[in-house]
Amino acid sequence: LQRMLSIAVEVDRSPTCSSCKIAGVMFPFILNIPVRSQREALLNTMESHLLRCKLLELMFQHSCDVPSALPLSLSKILYFLGHSSELLKYQDEVETWQRWDELLQYVSLLLLSYQSVILALSLAEHLRVSLNERVDLILQKAKPRLQDDDSISQLDIHLKLEEFLDRMQQVLGQPFPPQIKEKLHMLR
Repeated sequence: LQRMLSIAVEVDRSPTCSSCKIAGVMFPFILNIPVRSQREALLNTMESHLLRCKLLELMFQHSCDVPSALPLSLSKILYFLGHSSELLKYQDEVETWQRWDELLQYVSLLLLSYQSVILALSLAEHLRVSLNERVDLILQKAKPRLQDDDSISQLDIHLKLEEFLDRMQQVLGQPFPPQIKEKLHMLR
């Protein structure tokens, strides 16, 4: 299944468009996966970083009270960090800290996937461009372009992380469970 999804994204003239369509079809099914380990297995084994980005973006948009109109970028990922709460609100059988732990896991996964799509320095990483055009870009030794919303400062990151920690502390109290501390350290 993962290979078929990856091929479906790659063979289209516009991988970004096809990944949006496929993610839109898959999203309701992901919402109905009741167990975190099953959701993580699906997302972690996804071969298409672009499709994984789109699915995670839809999950975060779903969890925000006010969805962002920004295109997927580092600024939007920081927005998700500041405005997302529990990703899947219908799940009551897990403890609150586990929901925040899952949110942190997916923020990290989104950052890694986004880096693979946009920020990778490898010439073969033009994942938003069709395979035919990708060959031309490789021959031209073109580097992937950053978007305007990818220009964020260390201060922006620090402020959003502090804001996130304050929100999480209000919900969970102190001290944070070790899993949360580990994910926060990794995210920083």
